[in-house]
Parts: sequence; C-alpha cells; structure tokens
Amino acid sequence: MTFQTNAFGEAVLSPQDGSPAYMTGFENSFATEAVAGALPVMRNSPQKAPLGLYAEQLSGTAFTAPRHSNKRTWFYRVRPSVQHGRGFRAVDTGLIRTAPCRDESRLPIAQLRWSPIAIPAEPCDFLSGLRTIATGGDVHLQLGMASHVYVANRSMEDRYFYNVDGELLLVPQENAIRVFTECGMIDAGPGEIVIVPKGMKFKVDLPNGPARGYVCENYGNYLSLPERGPIGANCLANPRDFFAPVAAYEDKQKPCQLYVKSLGRLYVTDVTQSPLDVVAWHGNFAPVKYDLRRFSPVGSVLFDHPDPSIYTVLTSASETAGTANVDFVIFPERWIVMEGSFRPPWYHMNVMSEFMGLIYGVYDAKPGGFVPGGMSLHNALVPHGPDAEAFEKATHKDLVPERLTGTMAFMFETRYPLSATAYASQLELLDGAYPGCWDGLERKFRQV
Repeated sequence: MTFQTNAFGEAVLSPQDGSPAYMTGFENSFATEAVAGALPVMRNSPQKAPLGLYAEQLSGTAFTAPRHSNKRTWFYRVRPSVQHGRGFRAVDTGLIRTAPCRDESRLPIAQLRWSPIAIPAEPCDFLSGLRTIATGGDVHLQLGMASHVYVANRSMEDRYFYNVDGELLLVPQENAIRVFTECGMIDAGPGEIVIVPKGMKFKVDLPNGPARGYVCENYGNYLSLPERGPIGANCLANPRDFFAPVAAYEDKQKPCQLYVKSLGRLYVTDVTQSPLDVVAWHGNFAPVKYDLRRFSPVGSVLFDHPDPSIYTVLTSASETAGTANVDFVIFPERWIVMEGSFRPPWYHMNVMSEFMGLIYGVYDAKPGGFVPGGMSLHNALVPHGPDAEAFEKATHKDLVPERLTGTMAFMFETRYPLSATAYASQLELLDGAYPGCWDGLERKFRQV
C-alpha cells in the first residue's frame, strides 16, 4: 500500500495491484472521482454536469435533519436511477424474512444454538444465499433488526440489489467478499466488516471462492460509534480506521437485473445497463469497511470483569438513552489480568436479546460446541453463561496474566425480542443438546 493525494487534497490508500482503493474516516464528507473532471466545482447540480453525466442525490435522512446527523451523497452517473426504478415485479423472498415475523416458530423459550450452515452445492450468490435466522421489532416503524446468514458459491455478476428496509452490516466468516457499490469497491475477509447504507445499490463478488458470513439488517437509526464516556477520547474503534471506497464504476451495456427489498417484500426489474455507473461522488452517506483487529479494547486491570458493552464497536441508538436498537459487540484478542476474579463472562439474564456468532478461533465461555460459523440466540431474560467445562477451568486455574489469541466472536445485541424464523427453527443444525452444556454444574454449597 502507498499513500497518494487525490485532486481534492485527500490522502488515498492506493494499491498497486488493481485492488480497491480507500479514503480514511467514519461519517466523513468525502469527494472522489474515477475520471478526472467528473466532479463539478462549487455546486452540486450544475446546469450541465461534467462529462455528460447526470447529477443525483441519495438522501439518507430527511432534508431537515440536524447538520450533525444529516446524511446525503451526490452521485454523478452515466444514467440516472429513474431508469432503474420502473417495471418492478414481486418475486419470492425465498428464505429472507423481515420483522414483524413472530409466528413462524413454535420453539419454546430456551437457549438456542446452531452449527454452521453449509455452503450449498447448487448455484447461489449472496442474494439467493441469504437465510434469515431471527427478527425483532417492526420495519414499518423503522425499529429493530434481523439476523441473517449468507452462503454463496458464485458472484452476483449481472444481478444487483438494494435494501429499502435498513442498512446492512456484513460480517464475513469464510473467505473474502468484494462488495461493489455505487460509491466504489470494498474487499473484506474474515475479521473485517462492511456497512452498506440503506438504499445503496451493490453486488457481491467472490474473489476467493465460496463464502459464508453473517448479516445484521438494521431497521433503526444508523450505526455510529458509541460514546466513550469516562474512557475519554481514545481506544475502542477509532474513526481513522474506517475506510470508504474511492470512486469506481461499471460502464456495462448489457441486460441486468436489479432487486429491491421493501417492507419485507422482494421485487426485481430488468435494466439494460449496470446501475453501478457512478463516475464521481461526494458526501457523507457512503459504505465503509473496518478491520476488527484494529479495535483497541479496554478492560479491568485489577479485579472483576467489565460488562461486555466495553467491547461495543458500533451502536444504533434508540429513543431511550443507553438502550440500543442494535449494538455490534466483539470479543477480540486481548490480555486478561484480573486478580482473584472469575474471568470468563459470568452467568446472567440480560434484558437485551443476544445473537452471537464466531468468526474464528475459540470462544472462552464455550470451548466446545460453539464453532466458527455457528451461532446462538439468547433472548431477553433467558439465562446463559459459561458451560461446565469453562466454569471448572476458570475456578481452578492459576490466575497469571493470559492473552487470548486467535479468536474473534461477535454479538448483535438489541432491545427487541428476537423471533426465530421457520427456517432456523426446523434446521437439523439446531443443537438440541445445547442446554445440556450446563448439566455438569454441580451443587457446591457448604453450610459453615
């Protein structure tokens, strides 16, 4: 990687091998052009846009949203989106579900865990390979979220997609993906995440073969960096470690299909050219990638265990202060040094619902049974915590400083109860023996 300066004086990561290039920052206002002179000077909508392009604004918020939260991006594209937005017809949603979706599952209240979903042998791309595991809230009210898994063995190629219902947080788990958006290209592999804004067109290609990962579909307020409070100005996720793509476009004149999900329904239209034809853009409503290994964790350096909220990477705020619509929390590599303390997560009943996945490595509270690509769901006030093996190990080990290495787990945490879908409830991968992991917790009470 080398750093170059673009025409606007911004530092740009410029690879020498033809891979995507990036600009640094989170919620920044960017300006980038794939062809010199494509961006107009001084005005957003000139009488004649440069190079015969069409000027078009994508609004992420209401026009009158306060300046600090107002999101929009100006595109300068080969053809305007009005040529993409007609002739839609409804199609089967497949295994995609949208909240409210409360009555598909008859599973009793319980701790739930699934083994990894295998990548199918039959052809499937990112869109056809989406499987919804659980939903909560109500997309009509722009509240809540859905947890999905994607399994794909081919690139989307001439199929494109955008989501009216919410922004998408992509968490690759097996093999890398290339997300080609209207703003440009992003490559991300296991240990990295990608945020695709609500309403932005994109496709997913597979540069390294079949891929699997997790998706959080956020219906509520956009994901942002959490307040640090007493931590101060540094640590956790820092804005400089997020990367937005430099402008890149497809000037492809051939039959393509554009899919859109709106209010839980899926539609498709036929278009005669690629909708990813944005030659230049500027604004603050853009996709970004982030390497979770750049997260700077903080924790206890004497005794006791901090709440897992200390590992929050991103948050979607609700109307109740301190109670998230969605939190994205990770459990990365870190030193554990607490003296005289039980070091794994303690037993707890959380008022928030927790959907958890493992990207790679071993999760310290579940050394057996919870494997990379797997997932668990602990709904509001369903008790959970370390299995018997983890408890015994933690209560008898020598409490020397130890470093957890080669591990990355995550959690989508939400204030809303999450309802499993029929698909997830009927999977043979649902681990019926999961609650048995606590059977070995014996009575140890001794009355003095």
